[in-house]
Amino acid sequence: MRTILRVLVVLSIILVMGVYLNQYAENWGFLQPPLQHNSLKWKGNEEKRSQETHVAEKLPKESLAFFIGKSEQQVISKFGKPVRIDPTQYGYHWWIYQNQNSYIQFGVEQNKVVAVYAIGHDANVQPFKIGQRIDDIFRTYSMNPEIVIKTSAGNYRFELSEEDLNLQPLVKMGGIYVQLYLDKFSGTLSSVRFVNEEILLRQKPYELIYQGELPEWPNPTAGQWNMIEKGEQRQIFDITNMIRKEFHLEPLKWDEKTANVAFGHSKEMSDKNYFSHDSPSQGDLATRLKSAGIPYRMAGENIAAHYVDGPAAVQGWLNSEGHRKALLEKNYSHLGVGVYKTYYTQDFIQKEKW
Repeated sequence: MRTILRVLVVLSIILVMGVYLNQYAENWGFLQPPLQHNSLKWKGNEEKRSQETHVAEKLPKESLAFFIGKSEQQVISKFGKPVRIDPTQYGYHWWIYQNQNSYIQFGVEQNKVVAVYAIGHDANVQPFKIGQRIDDIFRTYSMNPEIVIKTSAGNYRFELSEEDLNLQPLVKMGGIYVQLYLDKFSGTLSSVRFVNEEILLRQKPYELIYQGELPEWPNPTAGQWNMIEKGEQRQIFDITNMIRKEFHLEPLKWDEKTANVAFGHSKEMSDKNYFSHDSPSQGDLATRLKSAGIPYRMAGENIAAHYVDGPAAVQGWLNSEGHRKALLEKNYSHLGVGVYKTYYTQDFIQKEKW
Protein backbone atom coordinates (compact mmCIF):
# COMPACT_ATOMS: atom_id res chain seq x y z
CA MET A 1 0.00 0.00 0.00
CA ARG A 2 2.83 2.40 0.91
CA THR A 3 4.53 1.62 -2.41
CA ILE A 4 1.37 2.50 -4.32
CA LEU A 5 1.03 5.78 -2.41
CA ARG A 6 4.65 6.69 -3.19
CA VAL A 7 4.09 6.03 -6.91
CA LEU A 8 0.93 8.16 -6.91
CA VAL A 9 2.77 11.04 -5.20
CA VAL A 10 5.65 10.88 -7.71
CA LEU A 11 3.25 10.80 -10.66
CA SER A 12 1.38 13.82 -9.27
CA ILE A 13 4.62 15.81 -8.95
CA ILE A 14 5.65 14.93 -12.52
CA LEU A 15 2.23 15.93 -13.84
CA VAL A 16 2.37 19.32 -12.07
CA MET A 17 5.91 19.97 -13.36
CA GLY A 18 4.81 19.10 -16.89
CA VAL A 19 1.92 21.58 -16.77
CA TYR A 20 4.23 24.32 -15.40
CA LEU A 21 6.84 23.75 -18.11
CA ASN A 22 4.22 23.89 -20.85
CA GLN A 23 2.86 27.17 -19.52
CA TYR A 24 6.38 28.57 -19.23
CA ALA A 25 7.16 27.67 -22.84
CA GLU A 26 3.95 29.28 -24.10
CA ASN A 27 4.92 32.59 -22.48
CA TRP A 28 8.10 32.88 -24.52
CA GLY A 29 8.02 35.01 -27.67
CA PHE A 30 9.93 34.00 -30.79
CA LEU A 31 11.48 36.12 -33.50
CA GLN A 32 13.34 34.75 -36.52
CA PRO A 33 15.43 37.22 -38.54
CA PRO A 34 15.78 36.75 -42.32
CA LEU A 35 18.51 34.51 -43.67
CA GLN A 36 21.50 36.31 -45.07
CA HIS A 37 24.25 34.60 -47.05
CA ASN A 38 26.09 31.30 -47.32
CA SER A 39 28.02 30.32 -44.21
CA LEU A 40 31.68 29.41 -43.96
CA LYS A 41 32.46 26.51 -41.65
CA TRP A 42 35.38 26.99 -39.30
CA LYS A 43 37.23 24.08 -37.75
CA GLY A 44 37.85 24.81 -34.12
CA ASN A 45 37.45 23.77 -30.53
CA GLU A 46 33.72 23.21 -30.07
CA GLU A 47 34.15 22.89 -26.32
CA LYS A 48 35.71 26.36 -26.25
CA ARG A 49 32.87 27.76 -28.36
CA SER A 50 30.27 26.48 -25.91
CA GLN A 51 31.77 28.42 -23.01
CA GLU A 52 30.19 31.66 -21.81
CA THR A 53 31.55 34.53 -23.87
CA HIS A 54 32.62 37.18 -21.44
CA VAL A 55 35.79 39.28 -21.58
CA ALA A 56 36.59 40.63 -18.14
CA GLU A 57 39.47 42.84 -19.21
CA LYS A 58 38.98 46.58 -18.90
CA LEU A 59 38.35 48.37 -22.16
CA PRO A 60 41.24 50.66 -23.15
CA LYS A 61 40.29 54.33 -23.11
CA GLU A 62 41.62 54.70 -26.65
CA SER A 63 39.06 52.21 -27.95
CA LEU A 64 35.84 53.37 -29.57
CA ALA A 65 34.05 50.87 -27.32
CA PHE A 66 34.96 53.08 -24.36
CA PHE A 67 32.48 55.72 -25.61
CA ILE A 68 29.41 53.53 -25.05
CA GLY A 69 27.51 55.29 -22.27
CA LYS A 70 29.57 58.47 -22.56
CA SER A 71 28.08 61.89 -23.35
CA GLU A 72 27.92 63.52 -26.75
CA GLN A 73 30.17 66.28 -25.40
CA GLN A 74 32.89 63.71 -24.74
CA VAL A 75 32.62 62.60 -28.36
CA ILE A 76 32.93 66.21 -29.54
CA SER A 77 35.92 66.82 -27.25
CA LYS A 78 37.73 63.85 -28.83
CA PHE A 79 36.60 63.97 -32.45
CA GLY A 80 35.12 67.43 -33.00
CA LYS A 81 31.74 68.00 -34.62
CA PRO A 82 30.39 65.28 -36.94
CA VAL A 83 30.33 65.79 -40.70
CA ARG A 84 26.59 65.04 -40.56
CA ILE A 85 23.92 63.54 -38.29
CA ASP A 86 21.58 60.85 -39.65
CA PRO A 87 18.39 59.62 -37.93
CA THR A 88 17.66 55.91 -37.55
CA GLN A 89 14.51 53.83 -37.23
CA TYR A 90 15.63 52.76 -33.75
CA GLY A 91 15.31 56.11 -32.01
CA TYR A 92 18.96 57.20 -31.87
CA HIS A 93 20.93 59.34 -34.36
CA TRP A 94 24.15 58.43 -36.11
CA TRP A 95 26.93 61.00 -35.77
CA ILE A 96 29.19 60.49 -38.80
CA TYR A 97 32.97 60.93 -38.73
CA GLN A 98 35.18 60.18 -41.69
CA ASN A 99 38.75 60.55 -42.91
CA GLN A 100 40.89 58.77 -45.48
CA ASN A 101 41.52 55.68 -43.36
CA SER A 102 38.54 55.40 -41.03
CA TYR A 103 34.78 55.76 -41.03
CA ILE A 104 32.94 55.93 -37.69
CA GLN A 105 29.28 56.22 -36.71
CA PHE A 106 28.41 57.11 -33.11
CA GLY A 107 24.81 56.28 -32.19
CA VAL A 108 23.60 59.05 -29.84
CA GLU A 109 20.34 59.03 -27.90
CA GLN A 110 19.37 61.48 -25.15
CA ASN A 111 22.92 62.85 -24.98
CA LYS A 112 24.46 59.37 -24.53
CA VAL A 113 26.36 57.09 -26.91
CA VAL A 114 24.43 53.83 -27.28
CA ALA A 115 26.15 52.36 -30.37
CA VAL A 116 29.32 52.66 -32.44
CA TYR A 117 30.01 51.31 -35.92
CA ALA A 118 33.54 51.49 -37.34
CA ILE A 119 35.46 50.43 -40.44
CA GLY A 120 38.91 51.32 -41.76
CA HIS A 121 42.42 50.52 -40.55
CA ASP A 122 42.75 53.68 -38.45
CA ALA A 123 39.56 52.97 -36.49
CA ASN A 124 40.55 51.98 -32.95
CA VAL A 125 38.33 49.01 -32.08
CA GLN A 126 40.53 47.51 -29.37
CA PRO A 127 40.83 44.81 -28.19
CA PHE A 128 40.20 43.92 -31.84
CA LYS A 129 41.77 45.39 -34.96
CA ILE A 130 40.31 45.98 -38.40
CA GLY A 131 42.10 43.59 -40.75
CA GLN A 132 42.85 41.14 -37.95
CA ARG A 133 42.94 37.51 -39.02
CA ILE A 134 39.76 35.61 -38.17
CA ASP A 135 41.66 32.58 -36.90
CA ASP A 136 43.48 34.82 -34.41
CA ILE A 137 40.13 36.09 -33.11
CA PHE A 138 38.72 32.59 -32.76
CA ARG A 139 41.83 31.42 -30.90
CA THR A 140 41.58 34.31 -28.44
CA TYR A 141 37.82 34.57 -27.86
CA SER A 142 35.25 31.86 -27.30
CA MET A 143 32.16 32.41 -29.42
CA ASN A 144 29.00 31.51 -27.58
CA PRO A 145 26.00 30.42 -29.69
CA GLU A 146 23.70 31.77 -26.96
CA ILE A 147 23.71 35.21 -25.34
CA VAL A 148 21.34 35.72 -22.39
CA ILE A 149 20.15 39.14 -21.23
CA LYS A 150 18.08 39.64 -18.09
CA THR A 151 16.39 42.95 -17.33
CA SER A 152 13.49 44.13 -15.20
CA ALA A 153 11.31 43.90 -18.34
CA GLY A 154 12.04 40.25 -19.06
CA ASN A 155 14.48 37.51 -19.99
CA TYR A 156 15.96 37.35 -23.49
CA ARG A 157 18.08 34.77 -25.27
CA PHE A 158 19.79 35.37 -28.61
CA GLU A 159 20.54 32.15 -30.46
CA LEU A 160 23.29 32.46 -33.06
CA SER A 161 23.25 30.07 -36.00
CA GLU A 162 26.42 28.52 -37.34
CA GLU A 163 26.33 31.14 -40.10
CA ASP A 164 26.07 33.91 -37.50
CA LEU A 165 29.07 32.53 -35.61
CA ASN A 166 31.11 32.39 -38.80
CA LEU A 167 30.14 35.78 -40.26
CA GLN A 168 28.94 38.06 -37.44
CA PRO A 169 29.63 36.57 -34.02
CA LEU A 170 28.61 38.41 -30.88
CA VAL A 171 31.04 38.95 -28.00
CA LYS A 172 30.01 40.23 -24.57
CA MET A 173 32.49 42.55 -22.90
CA GLY A 174 31.12 43.58 -19.53
CA GLY A 175 27.95 45.54 -20.31
CA ILE A 176 28.90 46.07 -23.95
CA TYR A 177 28.09 43.78 -26.87
CA VAL A 178 30.44 43.56 -29.86
CA GLN A 179 29.29 42.43 -33.29
CA LEU A 180 32.29 41.35 -35.33
CA TYR A 181 31.65 41.61 -39.06
CA LEU A 182 33.94 39.07 -40.68
CA ASP A 183 35.05 38.92 -44.31
CA LYS A 184 35.00 35.22 -45.11
CA PHE A 185 36.83 35.66 -48.44
CA SER A 186 39.85 37.54 -47.07
CA GLY A 187 39.69 35.81 -43.69
CA THR A 188 39.86 39.10 -41.81
CA LEU A 189 37.82 41.39 -39.56
CA SER A 190 36.03 43.87 -41.82
CA SER A 191 34.18 46.15 -39.38
CA VAL A 192 32.90 46.27 -35.80
CA ARG A 193 29.73 47.40 -34.06
CA PHE A 194 29.56 48.13 -30.32
CA VAL A 195 26.10 48.40 -28.73
CA ASN A 196 24.50 48.42 -25.31
CA GLU A 197 21.90 45.77 -24.46
CA GLU A 198 18.93 48.08 -25.10
CA ILE A 199 19.96 48.71 -28.72
CA LEU A 200 20.77 45.04 -29.25
CA LEU A 201 17.24 44.16 -28.15
CA ARG A 202 15.72 46.86 -30.38
CA GLN A 203 17.58 45.70 -33.48
CA LYS A 204 17.29 41.93 -32.91
CA PRO A 205 20.11 41.00 -35.33
CA TYR A 206 19.89 37.30 -34.36
CA GLU A 207 17.14 34.83 -33.58
CA LEU A 208 15.56 35.91 -30.30
CA ILE A 209 13.56 33.95 -27.74
CA TYR A 210 12.15 36.05 -24.94
CA GLN A 211 9.84 36.14 -21.96
CA GLY A 212 8.48 39.56 -21.03
CA GLU A 213 8.33 42.79 -23.01
CA LEU A 214 10.40 43.92 -25.96
CA PRO A 215 11.72 47.51 -25.96
CA GLU A 216 9.32 49.98 -27.55
CA TRP A 217 9.91 53.34 -29.22
CA PRO A 218 7.80 55.47 -31.60
CA ASN A 219 7.53 54.25 -35.18
CA PRO A 220 8.98 56.73 -37.70
CA THR A 221 6.55 58.95 -39.56
CA ALA A 222 6.63 59.12 -43.37
CA GLY A 223 8.76 62.26 -43.17
CA GLN A 224 11.15 60.64 -40.70
CA TRP A 225 11.48 57.56 -42.90
CA ASN A 226 12.48 59.84 -45.78
CA MET A 227 15.33 61.30 -43.71
CA ILE A 228 16.37 57.85 -42.45
CA GLU A 229 16.52 56.51 -46.01
CA LYS A 230 18.62 59.43 -47.24
CA GLY A 231 21.04 58.92 -44.37
CA GLU A 232 21.40 55.20 -45.04
CA GLN A 233 22.00 55.86 -48.73
CA ARG A 234 25.00 58.04 -47.88
CA GLN A 235 26.22 55.55 -45.26
CA ILE A 236 26.16 52.71 -47.79
CA PHE A 237 27.98 54.90 -50.29
CA ASP A 238 30.67 55.90 -47.77
CA ILE A 239 31.18 52.36 -46.44
CA THR A 240 31.40 50.98 -49.98
CA ASN A 241 34.20 53.42 -50.78
CA MET A 242 35.98 52.59 -47.52
CA ILE A 243 35.89 48.90 -48.47
CA ARG A 244 37.21 49.71 -51.95
CA LYS A 245 40.06 51.67 -50.37
CA GLU A 246 40.96 48.66 -48.23
CA PHE A 247 41.36 46.71 -51.49
CA HIS A 248 43.35 49.53 -53.15
CA LEU A 249 40.60 50.47 -55.60
CA GLU A 250 39.56 53.92 -56.79
CA PRO A 251 36.59 55.44 -54.94
CA LEU A 252 33.26 55.67 -56.70
CA LYS A 253 31.54 58.98 -57.38
CA TRP A 254 27.92 59.61 -56.42
CA ASP A 255 25.48 59.76 -59.34
CA GLU A 256 22.10 61.26 -58.50
CA LYS A 257 20.23 59.97 -61.55
CA THR A 258 21.44 56.43 -60.88
CA ALA A 259 20.47 56.83 -57.22
CA ASN A 260 16.92 57.72 -58.31
CA VAL A 261 16.77 54.52 -60.37
CA ALA A 262 18.00 52.51 -57.37
CA PHE A 263 15.48 54.15 -55.02
CA GLY A 264 12.62 53.43 -57.42
CA HIS A 265 13.57 49.76 -57.48
CA SER A 266 13.81 49.51 -53.66
CA LYS A 267 10.43 51.21 -53.26
CA GLU A 268 8.73 48.99 -55.81
CA MET A 269 10.14 45.83 -54.20
CA SER A 270 8.71 46.98 -50.88
CA ASP A 271 5.35 48.14 -52.27
CA LYS A 272 4.79 45.06 -54.43
CA ASN A 273 6.38 42.60 -52.00
CA TYR A 274 8.90 40.97 -54.32
CA PHE A 275 12.68 40.56 -54.29
CA SER A 276 14.34 40.45 -57.70
CA HIS A 277 16.58 42.41 -60.06
CA ASP A 278 13.80 42.26 -62.64
CA SER A 279 10.96 44.70 -62.02
CA PRO A 280 7.54 43.50 -63.23
CA SER A 281 6.78 47.03 -64.45
CA GLN A 282 10.18 48.64 -65.18
CA GLY A 283 12.26 45.70 -66.41
CA ASP A 284 15.88 44.81 -65.67
CA LEU A 285 18.67 47.23 -64.74
CA ALA A 286 19.64 47.95 -68.35
CA THR A 287 16.05 48.86 -69.21
CA ARG A 288 15.66 51.03 -66.11
CA LEU A 289 18.91 52.92 -66.78
CA LYS A 290 17.95 53.47 -70.41
CA SER A 291 14.50 54.76 -69.41
CA ALA A 292 16.20 57.27 -67.09
CA GLY A 293 18.48 58.46 -69.91
CA ILE A 294 21.68 57.32 -68.20
CA PRO A 295 24.52 56.47 -70.63
CA TYR A 296 27.01 53.87 -69.44
CA ARG A 297 29.59 51.36 -70.65
CA MET A 298 28.92 48.70 -68.02
CA ALA A 299 26.57 48.40 -65.05
CA GLY A 300 25.77 46.15 -62.10
CA GLU A 301 23.32 45.95 -59.23
CA ASN A 302 23.19 44.68 -55.64
CA ILE A 303 19.93 44.31 -53.73
CA ALA A 304 19.19 43.34 -50.13
CA ALA A 305 16.23 43.33 -47.77
CA HIS A 306 15.40 43.20 -44.06
CA TYR A 307 18.82 43.90 -42.61
CA VAL A 308 18.92 45.97 -39.42
CA ASP A 309 20.42 48.90 -41.35
CA GLY A 310 22.62 49.97 -44.25
CA PRO A 311 26.02 49.03 -42.73
CA ALA A 312 24.74 45.50 -42.06
CA ALA A 313 23.48 45.21 -45.65
CA VAL A 314 26.89 46.18 -47.05
CA GLN A 315 28.53 43.52 -44.91
CA GLY A 316 26.05 40.97 -46.29
CA TRP A 317 27.00 41.93 -49.85
CA LEU A 318 30.70 41.66 -49.01
CA ASN A 319 30.23 38.02 -47.99
CA SER A 320 28.27 37.04 -51.11
CA GLU A 321 30.46 36.22 -54.11
CA GLY A 322 28.35 37.88 -56.81
CA HIS A 323 27.59 41.00 -54.77
CA ARG A 324 31.23 41.25 -53.69
CA LYS A 325 32.32 41.25 -57.32
CA ALA A 326 30.20 44.35 -57.95
CA LEU A 327 31.51 46.09 -54.81
CA LEU A 328 35.10 45.49 -55.90
CA GLU A 329 34.79 45.94 -59.68
CA LYS A 330 37.69 48.20 -60.65
CA ASN A 331 36.04 49.51 -63.84
CA TYR A 332 33.00 51.04 -62.16
CA SER A 333 33.25 54.81 -61.78
CA HIS A 334 29.91 55.88 -60.24
CA LEU A 335 27.38 54.56 -57.74
CA GLY A 336 23.78 55.35 -56.93
CA VAL A 337 22.16 53.95 -53.78
CA GLY A 338 18.44 53.74 -53.08
CA VAL A 339 16.96 52.78 -49.70
CA TYR A 340 13.26 52.42 -48.98
CA LYS A 341 12.32 51.20 -45.49
CA THR A 342 14.35 47.97 -45.21
CA TYR A 343 14.97 47.43 -48.94
CA TYR A 344 18.39 48.35 -50.31
CA THR A 345 19.64 48.77 -53.89
CA GLN A 346 23.10 49.66 -55.21
CA ASP A 347 23.41 50.50 -58.91
CA PHE A 348 26.97 50.69 -60.23
CA ILE A 349 27.91 52.16 -63.60
CA GLN A 350 30.99 52.92 -65.65
CA LYS A 351 30.20 56.18 -67.38
CA GLU A 352 30.74 56.74 -71.07
CA LYS A 353 33.94 58.62 -71.87
CA TRP A 354 33.27 61.47 -74.24
